[in-house]
Order: sequence, then structure tokens, then C-alpha cells
Amino acid sequence: MSKTINLIKANASNPKVWIVAGITVAGILLLADTTRRRRRKAIIIQRQDFGAFLERFDLIPFPQPPTPPAKLPLQGLTFAIKDIFDVKGYVTGFGNPDWRRTHEPSDKMALVLTALLQNGAKCVGKTVMDELAFGITGENKHYGTPINPKVQSNIPGGSSSGSAVAVAAEFVDFALGTDTIGCIRLPASFCGILGFRPSHQAVSTIGLIPNSQSLDTIGWFARDPSVLRRVGHVLLKVKAVEPKRERRLVFADDLFQLSKVTKQKTVYVVSKAIEKLSGYQPPQHINFSQYVASNVPSLKAFGQNSSNLQYGISALKALSSVMVSLQSYEFKTNHEEWVKNVKPRLGPEISHRVLAAINTKYENVKVLYKVGTEMRAALQSLLKDDGILVIPTIVDPPPKLNSMKDYSTEFHDRACAVLSIASMSGGCQACVPLGNDAGCPVSVSFVSCHGADKFLLDAVLDMYASLQDQVSIAFKSALLPDVNGNMDASQW
Repeated sequence: MSKTINLIKANASNPKVWIVAGITVAGILLLADTTRRRRRKAIIIQRQDFGAFLERFDLIPFPQPPTPPAKLPLQGLTFAIKDIFDVKGYVTGFGNPDWRRTHEPSDKMALVLTALLQNGAKCVGKTVMDELAFGITGENKHYGTPINPKVQSNIPGGSSSGSAVAVAAEFVDFALGTDTIGCIRLPASFCGILGFRPSHQAVSTIGLIPNSQSLDTIGWFARDPSVLRRVGHVLLKVKAVEPKRERRLVFADDLFQLSKVTKQKTVYVVSKAIEKLSGYQPPQHINFSQYVASNVPSLKAFGQNSSNLQYGISALKALSSVMVSLQSYEFKTNHEEWVKNVKPRLGPEISHRVLAAINTKYENVKVLYKVGTEMRAALQSLLKDDGILVIPTIVDPPPKLNSMKDYSTEFHDRACAVLSIASMSGGCQACVPLGNDAGCPVSVSFVSCHGADKFLLDAVLDMYASLQDQVSIAFKSALLPDVNGNMDASQW
């Protein structure tokens, strides 16, 4: 533009110069207007799909032999997948443009994707995720943050944020994500939908970019418990029929005391729901943090302070510290070379965690794995083959958008304390929505020991309608608030 002005000054008396200048200025204005229109169109498109999708495409179910007339288990269902799964002919972006730029299109299909297509489901695209699967907020610096349909001013949760939003906004019937330290459970809770983290290694991770192999699982979201169960039956390859056995619910009372949601909207709802169902033993109650402290002796190496056990934090703080260290160690093993060579552009929070993981020297790594082994045995001893641990999925409501820099450490630590239970034990966990509190979604989680996936999915389907009935009653009642004895933030 400045060159055009200088040309006019030098040749002010030449009419041809004025014509050229006019055409140039008009072209610049036209280009600016076109760019503005494209940006406006992109914003409209993003709002239409709540920013959930990174890439749209149609992968139709595989052709079936003409002879069997039986309906496929997922026939007629649509789904989306997190940008961490391989799709033949597409680059797996891992939530980051520099990863996408430095990798070639995949020549194979993720095993889970093949299984879903074989069983009649249709895939409609890839969803936004936290960069490198290393966050829990769902905020992505490069591709934008998917809009939480249930409370648009708050984060959707991550790292499987786009998949959760796609289900919550009813764009698809179900969606695939991954769960390492809570990346299915947290967004399911914040977006008010069902989420399932299966037992570790129960679903094949072939065709998945690893974050931390000892913790990574492939999970899924749904709005309908029958869809959640049908997807589970396909991916877990379970027997359709198993002997029915009684269920025993064990409430972790100390963890519900940490929650900012009153117990009458969680514990009370679940307790009343199972009263009306057959096949449930009388519920039990436990101080779960004390149980962990007594049955996972290797945690003593991580600075456990027994005087704080009454607050339900010490043992689980130590457990979550082990979980985060294990994730960081394995992430470094997997991706240190790429990070150092490429020096990717990362959002501030992700950059901090990635650099900390890459630059840390890890000692006594064997102890990290030993804690996991002990935790799995402890949960198995408590729950056996009929028990279900009842816990809050998350103890805080979803934070406001762009607010994490103000209290991200406290939020992260409190979240990881409850999320570490299933991650470190390798057990399965189902997140079930229970309406709203103060305008934000509320959920409860059911945890079973490793390998009890079908048992847990069946239990969720069995309880779901009764739970929703009790939610309606509890949320309309005029009962006095139930104080949970929330822990002071200074304890963290």
C-alpha cells in the first residue's frame, strides 16, 4: 500500500498512475472483504458444530455378506473419533499442527475403527482434542476450544473434548476418545453425558498414537446407556450372556466430602435408586483414602502424611502424583526425540507439561509400576467380582473458559486425586450424568476392578432409568442443603 502512495506522489500528473492505483486499492479492499467473509463463514460453521470437528468425512459401514439377514449391533448409528486414531489416507494430527505437518497420511486403519465399521456404524469425522493428549481442559490454542453445549461459558474438559461435545450436541450417537489420566471421564462429566473408560488393555490400542502405554485406554461417550453398552460389547468382544449376579455398591464417603455438590444430589440419588431395584445388596460405606493408604504400601515413598488421612487427600494425592509421573516418564520415552527435533508450537499449559516431562530425570521408575500393581490388587480385594465403588467423577464444577491460568494447579490436583483410582488400578469406570447443580452438569462414577467391564456396563444400564427418576425427585425437592464438609483449598 505504501508503494502505491509513493508512486502516486511521484507521478501525480499522470492519469494512468491514478487508474493503476485505483485498481490496486480496489483489489486490496476486495481481498480484505473476501478474507473477512471467509472468517465470518468459518465462525458460523464452528458455531454450527460447536467447534467439535476438526475434519469431516464419511466412512460407511463395511459391506456385509448377502446371506445373513441378522441386524448388526451398531447398525444405523453414527460416531466420531478423536484426532489420535489412524484413518487410512488421513494424517493423524494428535491435536497439533506441527505433528500433522511432520507426519504422513496413515496407510492403515485403527483396529477399533475397523471393528465399529464392521458392526454397522458410520464414522462422520475427526474431533478436536488437547494437544498431544496432554491436557484435561479441552482448550486448544490452534484449533479452538469446542463449545460445551450444556454450559457454553465453561470448558468442555479434555483431552477428548471434541468427541464429548459431538455427543452432547447430538451430532453423533457415540464417539471415541482416549483416557489416560481422565480424558474420557472428565469431559463426560462436564458435558453431562455418559462416558466409559474400559479396563486397561481390554480394548486394542493398535492404530492409536500412544501418550502413556501403562495408562492409555480407548473409551467412548454416549447419551443413551444402551448405546454405551452396545459399543462396549463390540469393542470388548464380551460374551452376550453371562450369569447374573448380585451387585454390591461401596460408597467412598470421604471423596464425596471433597465434592462441591451436595450429597443429596449424588449419594442420596444413587442410594434411593437401588432401593427400587432387585439384585442389589445393602450399600456399604468406606473411607477410601484410608483404605488405599493401608493397602498400597509403596505410596509411602511419595511423601504420604498420615495426619491428613482424615481429609481424604493424602493417599490419593500420593497416588495422583505417581500417575502424573508415570504419564510424564512414558511420554518422554515415546516422544522426546520428536519434541526436541521439531520444537512444536504448543499452548502455554501444554507446553509447560510437555517440557517438564521431557526435561525431568526419572529415578526409581520401578516404584511407579509397583504402585500400580498394588493398587490393582487393592481394588480387587475390596470389590471382588460383585462390588462397584461409587465416587464423584470430579469434585469441582467445570471452570470458566480462559480461567485456568488463575487456578489450574489446584483444579488439576483435585481432579487427579479422584481420576487416579481407575487409571492406576487399571480398572473400568462409568461416568453417569445426574442433572445439574448451580447451572453446571453433575455426575457420579461407578468403578469396578480390572476385567469387570461387562458387569459394570450391565449395571449402568440397569440403574440408569431409576437414577434419572431420582434425579427429578431430588432436584425438585425443597430439602435443606446438605453440607459435605468441603476441604479447605489450603490443604492442597
